[in-house]
This record gives sequence, C-alpha cells and structure tokens, in this order.
Amino acid sequence: MQVSRRIEGGLPVLLGPSVFVVSAVPFDQTDGLTSPVFVTTAAAAGVAAWWARRSWWPLAVLGAVFYVWLVMWPPLMVASYYAGTTLRGTRAIASYLGGTAVALGAAVVVGDLIGGRREMVTATPANVALMAMALVGLPFVFGLWTRARRDVLAAARERADRLEREQVMRAEQARAQERARIAREMHDVVAHRVSLMVLHAGALEVRAADEPTARTASMIGDIGREALANLRELLGVLRSNQLPAELSPQPTLADLDRLLDQSRALGISVRRHDHGRPRALGSTVERTAYRVVQEALTNVHKHARDAHTDVHVRFLNDTLQVEILNRGTADGPGAEQALSGAERALPGAGWGLAGLRERVELLGGSLAAGPRQEGGYRVTADIPVRAAA
Repeated sequence: MQVSRRIEGGLPVLLGPSVFVVSAVPFDQTDGLTSPVFVTTAAAAGVAAWWARRSWWPLAVLGAVFYVWLVMWPPLMVASYYAGTTLRGTRAIASYLGGTAVALGAAVVVGDLIGGRREMVTATPANVALMAMALVGLPFVFGLWTRARRDVLAAARERADRLEREQVMRAEQARAQERARIAREMHDVVAHRVSLMVLHAGALEVRAADEPTARTASMIGDIGREALANLRELLGVLRSNQLPAELSPQPTLADLDRLLDQSRALGISVRRHDHGRPRALGSTVERTAYRVVQEALTNVHKHARDAHTDVHVRFLNDTLQVEILNRGTADGPGAEQALSGAERALPGAGWGLAGLRERVELLGGSLAAGPRQEGGYRVTADIPVRAAA
C-alpha cells in the first residue's frame, strides 16, 4: 500500500518530462526538437501534465488544441486518464467525451484541408476510430478502473477501521461489565463482612469490662471504618473506570507512626529509626514507602506476633531506603518466615511482596526480601527520590 502511494506521488514528476519529450517529436517532421513551436508546445504540455494531478482541465484543453493543430497526442491521452479517475456522474462524463469528439472531428476537418500524410492519419475513418480508441477510450476506461479500485480500497479500509473501533468498543464494554461484576461481588462479600466487623467492634467497645479491651475494640472499629471508606472509593473506580473527583488523603511517611501504633496496640514490639535529615520527598515516594512498611507489618501480624521488629527509614542523597528487620524470639513460630508472606495464622494470597516489588520497580527502585544470617527476616526497599517528580 505504501509503495503504491509513493509511486502515485512520484508519477507527476516523471509524467511531465515524459510528455515533454514525446510531444516534442512531431509525426511528420524530423526537426521537432529544434523547432521553437514544438519545443514551446511540448514544454507547455509537460508543465500541464505535471500539474494534472491537481487539476487536469488545463492539460485537456491543451491536448485538444495541440492535437487539432499539430497532431500532438500525449497530452490528450494523459488528460483522458485523469478525467476517468476524477469525473463522476453521467453528465460530467458525457461532457468530456463530447468535447473529445469535437476535437477529433476538428482534426478530421483540418486533415482534409491540409491533405497528405496528415489527412491519412487524422481524417480516414479507420485511423479516426483507432486514434479515438487509443487517445481517449482506453485511457479513460483505465482511469475509471483506477478510480473504482481506489474506491474499493478506501471502502475496505473504512470498513476495517469501523470493525476495529467496534471491537475496541466491545472490549471496553466487556471490561466495564467485568468491573461492575467485581464491584458487586466486593460490595456483597467484602463490604458486608467488614461492616459486620465494625458493628461487632462497636458492641464490644460498649460492653467491654475493662479499659484496654474498650480501646482495642475502638481501634478495630476505626480500622474497619477506614477500610470501608477505602473500599467505597475502590468500588467507585471499578464501576466508572474513572478516578473520583475527591479521594481521601493517601498515607505518607507522616502517617507511619500511626501505623506503628496500631501494631503496638496489638502487642507487637515495633521500633522506628530515622537516619539522615528528614525532608519532603513527594507523595508517590512516601506513599510507596508507607505501603512497604504496612505489608511487612501485616506479615508480622500473620506469622510472628511475638517477634521484635525494627523499621529503619534512611534519607539518602538520591534514594529513600526503607528497611524492616525481624529479629524473632526463641519460642517464635519461625522468625525467618515472619516477613516472607508464607501463610500460617491468617489467610493470605501470597502476592503481598510481589505486588510491593512491582510498585517499587515502577518508580525505578528495587525491593529485596529474605532471611538474615543472624536469624529473622529482612525487607529492604530502595526508592529513587527523583520519582517524586
């Protein structure tokens, strides 16, 4: 397709000189290239042929005049081809063919007046029929075929584009239906369960026999309500495939202490260590660091509740490094598995650290997780600070 378009684009460049050269050689003389008349008319025909792709009428007029005057046939032949590629409608086609018939008839009259070879070429019935077919009929039919082929190809391209658009629309519709189905399932199952958890936590807070139990129940209720709010936002995104106008504030390093306090309230020993000069690094970097710590502590809750955990936040020149170290206890349930995501006490999909690694790598960073030689487990995330931009 591209090759044919390039050939069509370069056709006028080749056609103009070709028409000039062929037109400059008259049928009944040998001095055509040296005759000023033939050189001038041939040059005019070449320029008109070069311009024919934009407007072929000048070439048709020159072709008719030059054929009657000098039996110069290339301009009329090229004009007939372009007429076939552009003319639409019976009236336009009949007008062009009628004009060429007038030109051929005038050539017959001139041939009869001049006589000799001119009369034989342009005035005898057989030659008139032959010239009409060669100069007008065949080029015009070939132009009609070319135009029909272009129309068919254009219609095929349009149909293919339409089918592609329809396929994209169907795919988008299927995705929207699937998102709506997932949203309904999450609402019917997850939201219902979390709501029950919040209600039971509220009832426990009211009926608690001691203050620590009441505080724990209140904290569970707050966490559940926060989870419901996040779930509502997620369901809105799934249903509409667009971010809501207003999102609840996303957690950053400023919320890290609150996250650690929630773990401490559950009886887990967690300490935070900051290294370097704390500074604002951008919401994307800080939110990613927060999620790394959150996932690591979630695995501690699942697999090593009695393990000692240290959270190190290092503000380096070009990198924010977050490291969570689990030191375990002698009677712990396998300290080396504390942060690894292996399922033990609580159910899990096993995709926590894999998702974190993808999140960190999207920012150009890296995440490493594995057992420590001295015992326990380590999760380390290096997040480039430039990702804040």
